Amino acid sequence: MTLTPQRIAVIGAGISGLASAYFLNRRHQVVLYEAGSYLGGHTNTVDVTLEGQRQGVDTGFLVYNELTYPNLIALFEELGVASTASDMSFAVSMADGALEWAGTSLATVFAQRRNLFKPHFLRMVRDILHFNGNARRFLAAAEQQPLTLGQLLARHGYGHTFRDAYLLPMAAAIWSSSPSDILQFPATTFLRFCLNHALLQVNDRPQWRTVQGGARNYVRKIAATLPDCRLNSPVLQVRRHAGGVSVVTAQGSEEYDAVVFATHAPTTLAVLDACPAERAVLEGVRYQPNTAYLHTDLALMPRLRKVWSAWNYLSAPMQDGQRPVCVSYWLNQLQQLPFSTPVMVTLNPPVAPAAQHTLACFEYEHPIMDQRAIDAQQALAQIQGKERIWFAGAWTGYGFHEDGLKSALRIARAYGVAPAWASLP
Repeated sequence: MTLTPQRIAVIGAGISGLASAYFLNRRHQVVLYEAGSYLGGHTNTVDVTLEGQRQGVDTGFLVYNELTYPNLIALFEELGVASTASDMSFAVSMADGALEWAGTSLATVFAQRRNLFKPHFLRMVRDILHFNGNARRFLAAAEQQPLTLGQLLARHGYGHTFRDAYLLPMAAAIWSSSPSDILQFPATTFLRFCLNHALLQVNDRPQWRTVQGGARNYVRKIAATLPDCRLNSPVLQVRRHAGGVSVVTAQGSEEYDAVVFATHAPTTLAVLDACPAERAVLEGVRYQPNTAYLHTDLALMPRLRKVWSAWNYLSAPMQDGQRPVCVSYWLNQLQQLPFSTPVMVTLNPPVAPAAQHTLACFEYEHPIMDQRAIDAQQALAQIQGKERIWFAGAWTGYGFHEDGLKSALRIARAYGVAPAWASLP
């Protein structure tokens, strides 16, 4: 615990950096650096005008739930951020609509009536029930004998339709990672996440929620408490010395007592004078680049309107032996927008939405939670806070908002400024 007030630089203004600065600012002098033109990172709310109405819509961070986001809920309560119920239905569209189904009801599972007579589809339904029912047993076994998700599926003889039209689409939509990367996830990570989030059960699922008016509302409330936020200020170098840490930008060099890196691991590694142990951890975390289009092009939704869901996985063509994740998030369903015109965010569409339907385009990156990333998480404690450098980010957990916030809370706890509501292991 550090009681003497310090001058601390926080680099990166996503949820991890914002929360780190918010808590540390209670006792210390904090400067927040952000390379981009806005605060929030994946919390990127933009204004859309349709049908004579203007509304903020979210393009990155969209939803959270009442079961597995206790810290985010407590933070929103502290900030006075209002939320509204959301929907987390899921649909799959394969091969330009040749196979389409959604999990909302039996009617949407068999939205294509011909699937009632297709053995491979009926086997998929059977495999779903079997996998979900045995997930806890699989987890216990994987904890004793580690294996990848792909190895787990092969070991238990699950069919290709179950893998390609259910499990991989669901996982790819959650982690914004390609199916080939998903297959390399440790089975324990995948199963534990799905069980914790009640994704493998029909009843008693948690209620999902979204920030009323757009998630930028929480960003603005945090920013209002911070005296020194520097946008368009990429950090070029961070160098440690006997008296502290030098942070170098295009505007010059400034001295700090400590630095919190809330940037993606490769970004951190590019500017930090990393020691071998730090380098080993940071090199273990890879990222999946994803292009996100905000648009109104119905060609990037399932062909059958009755299967349209909040999350819609669209199978994409292979690229260099890889099939990139392609998901259309139906924002009207997720955020209860006032428009009758469907508004979507689509990751990595095989063909960009028509120009007249395109509202904006963004580049995001998401951590790939393979075994190397899990190993990096486990080694983080060996470098955390050593030599005046701290590391925060969603990559320290499952890759989501709650994980980024928890990483900031752990740093706040080390500095003695964590809130009483913090829920940490």
